[in-house]
Amino acid sequence: MEAAVLSEVGGSLVLEEIADPKPRRGEVLVDVAACGVCHTDLHVLKGEVKFPLPAVLGHEISGVVAEIGDDVEGIQVGDRVISSFIMPCGHCHYCARGRDDLCENFFEKNRLRGVLYDDTTRLFRRDGTPLAMYSMGGLAEYAVVPATDVFPAPTNLPLEDASILGCAIMTAYGAVKNQARVAPGETVAVIGTGGVGSNVIQIARAFGATEVIAVDIRDDKLRAARSLGATQVVNAAQTDPVARVMELTAGRGADVAIEALGRPETVVNAFMMTRDGGRTVVIGIGSGSTAAPIEITRLVRRGIQLSGSYGARVRTDVPEILRLVERGQISVSQPITRRYSLRDADEAYRALDRGEIVGRAIVVMD
Repeated sequence: MEAAVLSEVGGSLVLEEIADPKPRRGEVLVDVAACGVCHTDLHVLKGEVKFPLPAVLGHEISGVVAEIGDDVEGIQVGDRVISSFIMPCGHCHYCARGRDDLCENFFEKNRLRGVLYDDTTRLFRRDGTPLAMYSMGGLAEYAVVPATDVFPAPTNLPLEDASILGCAIMTAYGAVKNQARVAPGETVAVIGTGGVGSNVIQIARAFGATEVIAVDIRDDKLRAARSLGATQVVNAAQTDPVARVMELTAGRGADVAIEALGRPETVVNAFMMTRDGGRTVVIGIGSGSTAAPIEITRLVRRGIQLSGSYGARVRTDVPEILRLVERGQISVSQPITRRYSLRDADEAYRALDRGEIVGRAIVVMD
């Protein structure tokens, strides 16, 4: 099969013909229809997040089941499916307690070593060289996924578009529901309206937020944010975003501020525009050990809740997301603004790095 392979930090994604992968016990082989283009992959490309190389990146996919390993139930060859970037093992300390977003085996084996739960990869070059898997290694024609992370794709949208359910929408949903706990009538500020932030906007509205204030530095992204449900927009390149959000909220601040960039200044801004007793939620992944200077006294005296959110709780939240999509309460296709072929995957990430992509881009397999 063909796959986009990263061989060195700062290098390019190069299209290679590699060995076809095979699913093992408890796994599913997916004929990939599309894979989302996410900033987290870009962090690996640039060496800002350490990951073993050579590797196949790509961690949110849609496709069709091509083969099933032993001990897999409820999934059939030919099923249209989606998979999330968190691939829960299903039995570790956190998975057993309903917090599979913190799956120990996923982080220790896949995110640190690029392997699946038997401690081996499914991807190899034709000369036998192993290739690390970032999640399922979705920038390829086929991907092996644990059966715990395979869900039926909604029937009311194109299969390629469904790929962004696995990270852009799933990450936004987890933040809105589990950490932010957005309630009807609340005001939500969203800092950074890219692939994830744009979906935070529409999911916050679906949860009943009356006001959603989108903060970004580009007018085209802010226009897109309005089309997804933002009631107010703030261009942080033209005005002090904290002061403007305070003005828009009659001096109180937002009930919830969700940061989706992973930069120290935007994390601090989110914290400072959160009202007394409100919630600040950080989604964005930072570069390396980057830290944000949070004012401790304000955190304590004002009773602000500060939390991180890596993703949704896969086995319970993804079915809820699928129901929202099937009922038309959130749009999957609207946030997708660019489509690339697998041979152009490297250019997709270069465009993302240049800040050119509004919403989400996807790589569609030929």
